[in-house]
Amino acid sequence: MLEEDSDQAYENVLAEIQSFELPIEATLRSVYDDQPNAHRKFMEKLDACIRNHDKEIEKMCNFHHQGFVDAITELLKVRTDAEKLKVQVIDTNRRFQDAGKEVIVQTEDIIRCRIQQRNITTVVEKLQLCLPVLEMYSKLKEQMNAKRYYSALKTMEQLENVYFPRVSQYRFCQLMIENLPKLREDIKEISMSDLKDFLESIRKHSDKIGETAMKQAQQQKTFSVSLPKQSNVKFGKNLYINDRIPEERNEIILKHTFEEEDENEEEVLTVQDLVDFSPVYRCLHIYSVLHETVDGYRRYFTQIVGFFVVEDHILHVTQGLVTRAYTDELWNMALSKIIAVLRAHSSYCTDPDLVLELKNLIVIFADTLQGYGFPVNRLFDLLFEIRDQYNETLLKKWAAVFRDIFEEDNYSPIPVINEEEYKTVISKFPFQDPDLEKQSFPKKFPMSQSVPHIYIQVKEFIYASLKFSESLHRSSTEIDDMLRKSTNLLLTRTLNSCLLNLIRKPHIGLTELVQIIINTTHLEQACKYLEDFITNITNISQETVHTTRLYGLSTFKDARHAAEGEIYTKLNQKIDEFVQLADYDWTMSEPDGRASGYLMDLINFLRSIFQVFTHLPGKVAQTACMSACQHLSTSLMQMLLDSELKQISMGAIQQFNLDVIQCELFASSEPVPGFQGETLQLAFIDLRQLLDLFMVWDWSTYLADYGQPASKYLRVNPNTALTLLEKMKDTSKKNNIFAQFRKNDRDKQKLMETVMKQLRSLVNGMSQHT
Repeated sequence: MLEEDSDQAYENVLAEIQSFELPIEATLRSVYDDQPNAHRKFMEKLDACIRNHDKEIEKMCNFHHQGFVDAITELLKVRTDAEKLKVQVIDTNRRFQDAGKEVIVQTEDIIRCRIQQRNITTVVEKLQLCLPVLEMYSKLKEQMNAKRYYSALKTMEQLENVYFPRVSQYRFCQLMIENLPKLREDIKEISMSDLKDFLESIRKHSDKIGETAMKQAQQQKTFSVSLPKQSNVKFGKNLYINDRIPEERNEIILKHTFEEEDENEEEVLTVQDLVDFSPVYRCLHIYSVLHETVDGYRRYFTQIVGFFVVEDHILHVTQGLVTRAYTDELWNMALSKIIAVLRAHSSYCTDPDLVLELKNLIVIFADTLQGYGFPVNRLFDLLFEIRDQYNETLLKKWAAVFRDIFEEDNYSPIPVINEEEYKTVISKFPFQDPDLEKQSFPKKFPMSQSVPHIYIQVKEFIYASLKFSESLHRSSTEIDDMLRKSTNLLLTRTLNSCLLNLIRKPHIGLTELVQIIINTTHLEQACKYLEDFITNITNISQETVHTTRLYGLSTFKDARHAAEGEIYTKLNQKIDEFVQLADYDWTMSEPDGRASGYLMDLINFLRSIFQVFTHLPGKVAQTACMSACQHLSTSLMQMLLDSELKQISMGAIQQFNLDVIQCELFASSEPVPGFQGETLQLAFIDLRQLLDLFMVWDWSTYLADYGQPASKYLRVNPNTALTLLEKMKDTSKKNNIFAQFRKNDRDKQKLMETVMKQLRSLVNGMSQHT
């Protein structure tokens, strides 16, 4: 018994050793510690175990020996083929390498040619940009050499505004830009020098001009006073009227030649006809282009004032030398010319500051001569014409200001983190909201940064418009009316146009459009503060009968409507982008069991965007939500009825139904508050009834109740049902090759054909009725 136990113990020890569990010191120690001769007995058992394993190995080797021999034989046979293959591979590789060298060389040549071609194309493009600049600059040089200075100034403006910005990165362009101011100064100096020569010549020959004038007066008055005859007095004829400079500056510029007194009797010309004033007009044109007209007018006015002051003095201190009728006639003639020149040249000016300075000069000029008894009403009438032009220049200037404000806006609510920032904002814009005041910091104003900036700029425009009305001797009521009309033009034309252009820009997204609507709402509310601002300036009550109201309501209402329309359009475009990602397997046998990924992404997008719409007026948000759901429903219906879609399986209908269910759940979750009952779900009613009809296959009810007001499938059009049923029939034929051998399938095919026949009858009946 003990021996059996000992054998079993040795077997267990051998099993533990063969299990490869380490360490085995404890196992071996148990062998030696049990009893005497244990080592010998253990070694016997171990030898027997080894012999058994050797026998098993030998059996296994004998079993696989033949296969091993066969494999070695095959390998020996293959070795020869492998050596041949190796030689062939080496030879093929060598030939490929040799052939590749030529290809590499040709490829490098192609790459080099492509680089050269690209460089040539780049050079051609750059030259095409540079050549017009060089041609224009060459034209400028030719104009300077030909002394056509006015045309040269216009060419300079073209270069600076159109051509130089295209090539401003090149060094030659910088040299040209640096040279233009010097050319302008040269032109200014030449034109002024020419004018001075003209005046000097006039002064030098004034006695001859005076003699001619007195002769004409003698002939007209039939005076008998004889005048001393000037011998050899000739007036050179020089009829240049373009912008060329006369070659002989020291000669007086006259238009006619007097040879003898007898010859003068044949042709009677006034002194104004004899003198060529083109240097004066040319100088005025050049200074107008150089925006230095005001200085020229200042000298012009002072000379005229000085002349008529002298005439007035002669009238009052002498008897019979000058009459009031003469001075009045002279003044009316001069005034007509002055007004004509001012009217013509003020229309060229696009800088409101220059127009304002010109107005101030005209006012001073008119007040001065009015003090000497000359009538100046026509000058003040001219100022009202210039005022309209001044307002136009202001509107253009503020249009650029508004565009810059809109470009710099981030279209996000204004954040404030402390009381100081809060007060800074409300000091710029009249905003009142008790709920916002109660909120703790940090908090946000509902409008964006552009709103206070625009409000400030409208007030600046009113100030600028007021400057022109000063010193015009107009009543406060007239000034108030002018300010309100000009402000209305700013709101209805300039600001409204800038807003509409902003709304239509492609980069303006849904979030920006929402913020624009919020901004226009606050700007509209601020119009009453602008009216108070004008009232405080003019002291004219708004309750006055003839007081003009500001048209802010209509201006911002139009902008809001445009923004709302863009929201609906862009929202539908975004829905179309998601729908285009749909990838239905229209022949699937079973649905996936969950809604499509594209539709869930679309619904998540709509949820997030409608959260932004909570800041919009309720009707706008509701209209946008209803429009989006209707557009989604229409898009899904069009997807089912697409003419390019030929086959639809019942599994695809079931999958499509899962997507429509998600749409209905979204509509029932009230993404925008304010809808009554199931109003929003009705957007998907056409799809729901159509899918229910096909899911339940309730054709008997549909055909029996068709046309009844209480029909369960009232929204299903027979033509729509027929189209979808034909697509399903084609799929059924394709997938059921052996359908004719199964009774159920045969019955279903017969039912579909019967239903389609009845649907065609309904469709034909509708067509005939129509």
